[in-house]
Amino acid sequence: MKFFAAIFSVALNLSAQTNNLTITNAATSNVETNHSVSSTQYAEQMRAKCLQDRRIICGKILKVLPGGLVVDSGYTDLLRPPLTASWLVPGSVTASRPANMIEGREPESVCVGLVFLTDTPQLRGASAKPRPYDYVILMGYPAGQYTYTSVGTVKKDIRRFSGNILKAVNLNIEAAEKSGAASTAEVK
Repeated sequence: MKFFAAIFSVALNLSAQTNNLTITNAATSNVETNHSVSSTQYAEQMRAKCLQDRRIICGKILKVLPGGLVVDSGYTDLLRPPLTASWLVPGSVTASRPANMIEGREPESVCVGLVFLTDTPQLRGASAKPRPYDYVILMGYPAGQYTYTSVGTVKKDIRRFSGNILKAVNLNIEAAEKSGAASTAEVK
């Protein structure tokens, strides 16, 4: 009898819930296209997308900027045990990048190519600052695009990753709201 009451209670609870998750991938990219999705649901969808697209950033720091680090990622030999104790590895370590490496699509694949890494963990000590040609080993969550000046006036668009999933979700939501505001302004 208790078993039947438990099943009945669960079934009644499930039937009372409304689930408006009939959203396609195209609709999730723009908050304005589907008003039935609450902001909490949208944030959870964005978080799930960030978790699905997370990458291991393991590479050489090319530039240290006020907002983050420009990293040439794909140095898989940094993933050996003595080096993985810290997210920041000194540039004196010998590391190389495989010649024909291709980035996978699975979560926690090694990221390949230039990326902008923000929201890195805090380090202690005055000498513990990231410097050019040091290495990073960190899980990164996609946070849109970043444009930086590489040499002189040459600007490059590269993928932006955050070391913090909550900040990555917030950056993606802000970018979606800006693009949504821009698309509605174009329509009018």
